[in-house]
Amino acid sequence: MCEQGINLGQMKLAVGQSDDAIATVQQWLEQLHHLADHGHEDAASADIAQASVLLGEARARLDAAIMALEGDDTSEVSVELV
Repeated sequence: MCEQGINLGQMKLAVGQSDDAIATVQQWLEQLHHLADHGHEDAASADIAQASVLLGEARARLDAAIMALEGDDTSEVSVELV
């Protein structure tokens, strides 16, 4: 597949599916954050909130990757382990 190029449609679809999965996890973390906050578990609440922020940043990078695949962005696309 890589020797003859990549199917951009499939790549965009896979990135979109990954974004959807992260969005679901981010929603769960928001709920857990509020539960911990209401339960006066401040340290856990802060850690969960930070994890949610990191997932938001990951989703923004996925959006940038899709734009780059579509040719709307001239910047380099990179993936980082978070």
